[in-house]
Amino acid sequence: MRVSALALATSVALTAAVAGPPPSQRNVIIFVADGLRYDSVTPETAPTLAKVRREGVDFANSHSVYPTLTTVNAAVIATGHYPGDNGNYGNRFNVDAPLSCANGSTVAFAEDNCALREVKKLWPKDYLGQTTIIEAARKAGLNTVLVGKRGPLAIQYLSALDSRNDDIGGPVGIFLDEAAGRSPQSPTLSGELISAAEHAAGQDKPAATTVPNLTQQAWQASVVSQVLLPRLKQANKPFAMLFWSRDPDITQHMAADSDGMLTPGINSANGRMAIYNADTSLKIILDALKRLGLDDNTDVLVVADHGFSTIAKSVPAPNGSVSGPELPFGFLARDVAGWLGAKTFDPSRNNAPIDFAKGETPKDGDVLIGATPDAPQALITNNNNDYIYIPAGPNRRQIAKRIFAKLLDAPYVGALFVNDDLMNGGDKKDFAGALPMSQVNLIGSSRLPTATIVVGFRTFVNPACTLGELLCAAEVSDISLHVGQGNHGSFSRADTRNFMAAIGPDFKAGAVITSPVGNMDVAPTAAHLLGIALPGTGKHHGRVIGEALKGGKEPKVLKSTIASDKAPNGVQTVVVMQMVGDTKYFDAGGIPGRMVGIPQQ
Repeated sequence: MRVSALALATSVALTAAVAGPPPSQRNVIIFVADGLRYDSVTPETAPTLAKVRREGVDFANSHSVYPTLTTVNAAVIATGHYPGDNGNYGNRFNVDAPLSCANGSTVAFAEDNCALREVKKLWPKDYLGQTTIIEAARKAGLNTVLVGKRGPLAIQYLSALDSRNDDIGGPVGIFLDEAAGRSPQSPTLSGELISAAEHAAGQDKPAATTVPNLTQQAWQASVVSQVLLPRLKQANKPFAMLFWSRDPDITQHMAADSDGMLTPGINSANGRMAIYNADTSLKIILDALKRLGLDDNTDVLVVADHGFSTIAKSVPAPNGSVSGPELPFGFLARDVAGWLGAKTFDPSRNNAPIDFAKGETPKDGDVLIGATPDAPQALITNNNNDYIYIPAGPNRRQIAKRIFAKLLDAPYVGALFVNDDLMNGGDKKDFAGALPMSQVNLIGSSRLPTATIVVGFRTFVNPACTLGELLCAAEVSDISLHVGQGNHGSFSRADTRNFMAAIGPDFKAGAVITSPVGNMDVAPTAAHLLGIALPGTGKHHGRVIGEALKGGKEPKVLKSTIASDKAPNGVQTVVVMQMVGDTKYFDAGGIPGRMVGIPQQ
């Protein structure tokens, strides 16, 4: 493995200087616009977001965490720690124990509140073992409010799933996700707050999710602005709030106005409407802060969990055009089973056999591979970056080598990462072409099961799109959605490039911050603004973004390129990153020429 480093010439200070501590009674709101791309924010499509970026702090070098998945980054936003420390490795990950909420499967779906409870019970010190920012705020005596998307919302403070939702000062604060009143796993409003919500928003629970998600988010924003914020003001205590907007993510995933076509893909009219919907939710909240006189004492951090790309189902030709046969849902599992000469079983359907030759596909994308489901040779969990778990045993290394050798020749592969225990436990040439998982912070203090091989899929720029590289990115996706709809999860710069901005009394005004920042910095920065401690274990974490605060100075930044040894066929995984102190910010990672952000060498 080769490592090179170059200090940025624009760096003007040795460290990120943080101004003096903010007032002890400051409030903080974290607004998450799920799947919002930095370059998609314009004054026409997103006037409020554009205004925050223009009048507050524009984070012009922002980063999602890889894998660029929703719950991965929800846990990072919550704790300030990378997946290796917080244990949330994917939207779907192996927990090595059957889950009643998953029909006996060992694969947890982290957008399900029931599964989150089970995983935390199984791995209390290793799944979200760090204190989250909302939990820390509540323990420090602040009022806390969580509103928005199911799954990532609960990750912010799992105990809040037991909220009575009857009073703003309840023991675990207010928790309102989209399933309130629709699922026994999500608390609904109670007491006086029911009638108040009905008066403000027309009904006492949010509407079902739609595309675009207009009605549901209108209810959520109305309850926040007309019910919860007034009561927070009346309580006269500092508060921390997180609002998770489902749009534009859900609409970019599900939009049908470009079905089957890479162009315009997620840059369609529905995609723009979804961005405007998130923008409207933010405007309602900011207007309420001003109306209530809370804006002068409330810092607002706006962040997206990840970027987005348009779905492709075929490997592009050298000129970028896509015309080959479409890959079926579960194509990696199908191929791995063929390489091993084994059968496939669906853990989401009571381990029912899957016959890919007959067009059958796995329900959720997870597949057990082996002679029988009770003694698998491998488990694949579907995260767009698919994870291959190989059980411990005398044949583990040989099975991994057989799979890896074939992956090197698979044209849909865009990046390869292998567990450190295999990279360090034998001949280094066995996995030449891959980087160790620890290099991208997928191994840390958590003891939750880690994948044996992480396979990133190929991404490319659609040559028919004229909106710029990152808005025109497409990615080969192992997903049941169609070409022309949207997805994320890759190590492309299009997916790591999220929107980030901030405004409030402690932030600079009209500032463009060019040093790298990311989702891992949200919790440490919020804790600093609130004047509270944020305890945690592990060393893979973010920092206080001191350069964005009044009186703060730009930090020293280091650029690094990490490259694996080359495989016999020339395949090599490269990661381009930036560092501030010990905090890593990954721009992109993959095989040169197969990943947007990693140029052909």
